[in-house]
Amino acid sequence: MTLALIDIESGNLHSVANALAAAGAEGVTITADPDVVAAADRIVLPGVGAFGACAANLRRVAGLEEALRGAVFDRGRPFLGVCVGMQLMAATGEEMGAHRGLGWMQGRVRRLDPGTMDAKVPHMGWNDVRPAGDHPLVPAGEAYFLHSYAYEGEDVVATTDHAGPVTAAIARDTMLGVQFHPEKSQRYGIALLERFLKWRP
Repeated sequence: MTLALIDIESGNLHSVANALAAAGAEGVTITADPDVVAAADRIVLPGVGAFGACAANLRRVAGLEEALRGAVFDRGRPFLGVCVGMQLMAATGEEMGAHRGLGWMQGRVRRLDPGTMDAKVPHMGWNDVRPAGDHPLVPAGEAYFLHSYAYEGEDVVATTDHAGPVTAAIARDTMLGVQFHPEKSQRYGIALLERFLKWRP
């Protein structure tokens, strides 16, 4: 099995690679090469930072967006987006202006507004993951979050609570996105990555 860990110059790639290895992954390649992405059996897109910068970095590599879409939509390759990598699956992001996402999910990414001083922004630390359905990769548990913006829209399969429900995971077909960081979520995160590596959607 080959796994493409996408390098858009925004994310703790080596921490994610180490977590994937701990989950049993072999053949992990850190890459932004569209040909490597197109040929991969599985794809992971991590991201840290601002939505617009991550989207621009992805589109700066000629052919990468098309290679991702072809692998996921045409060839049905399992895909995992992490943090901003998940947010990029949305149609738009509103961080420091409006920015176009990949448009794989009909939703938008907006700043958290908990409406209470007891729930600070950014949302940082351990919090419950509460399944909103029966997706096989996202059971109940506790994961590590660090974000100021959150997805609002369709295909939500888990939420967390931060002065109200906040999207923790989205999924459709062969795509899964998680707002939390599996690589920082200890047993829960490694278990999720193990399930992703075995997933046959």
